[in-house]
Amino acid sequence: MCSTCVDRIFTSGPTSCPVPHCGKTLRKKGFHKAFFGDLKVEREVDIRKRVGEVFNRRQDEFETLLDWNNYLEEVESLVFDLVEGTQKEKAEAEQKLRAYRTMNLRDIEENRKAGLEEADQERRREDEEKEAAKRRRLETLREEQEAKLDVEKSRRDVLERMANTDEDPNIISQQAQKVILKKSSARRKMADTATESNGSARDPNLTIRGLKKKIAPVLEKPYDPFGGIDLAPSRYALQDHYDNEWLAGAKNDARHMAGGYSLKEYYARTMFEAFSGLGVFIEEEVVNRGPPVTSPAVATAAAAEASGGRIKLGHKMELDDVF
Repeated sequence: MCSTCVDRIFTSGPTSCPVPHCGKTLRKKGFHKAFFGDLKVEREVDIRKRVGEVFNRRQDEFETLLDWNNYLEEVESLVFDLVEGTQKEKAEAEQKLRAYRTMNLRDIEENRKAGLEEADQERRREDEEKEAAKRRRLETLREEQEAKLDVEKSRRDVLERMANTDEDPNIISQQAQKVILKKSSARRKMADTATESNGSARDPNLTIRGLKKKIAPVLEKPYDPFGGIDLAPSRYALQDHYDNEWLAGAKNDARHMAGGYSLKEYYARTMFEAFSGLGVFIEEEVVNRGPPVTSPAVATAAAAEASGGRIKLGHKMELDDVF
């Protein structure tokens, strides 16, 4: 409705809605100017505010994150029914909203008060931060002014000493510079001490209590296809270069390196093959292995091969040498 119609119809007091078959009693204070150009968006914002005043649960009231997400999904479904649903769905959503308000009136009021307190604390914290920033700016300006005055005073003292004494001008200038540095350091320490004292004397009521501690996420390690197994050689150290007459010409030959081949791969393979059998002892392997277990058919075939002939067991058998 336009503002002229609102003033004309509702200035004298509450009146029923002029829309046919509506019948709701409206008041002038219930109207407000649209913030968005699209009235559909404006209506959705109003519905979300109205639903948010009733469904104002907090995440810390739920046992698990899944319960909290389910609650948020339920609220969004209710808002969608009120905005985009049919007449039946809108009526059911309004009934559900009224029933929830009636059943949880006490919790709704407590959460509303808690929200107002948090907003007030946040506003007070912002005001305190602005005031602290203002004090820091004024303190910085004061320190800069004092530093300029000290420089001017030191310059006058240096000129007077140079005019009235026979001391070396360079020594006088160095001494004056040291005095200026000491004063600036002292002012800086005093400012840091004042900042710490102001931070420690902050009103504890301005802090938000009950917040969960933030835990830094664990950095994900790169994928290891070997599951943490150390594949570094333990019996030798692989070097980047070996003196070898046969490899002397291949190092600088473009035909060997054109395909991306590296001599380090050759070094690694050669050293691995050279040391691969040093940790194997045949006697211990034979003792721990025990006697071989063979089936009768394999034993018969092996005996036939040893005698130079073949034995038929129902049909001709072609057996490979298992050894």
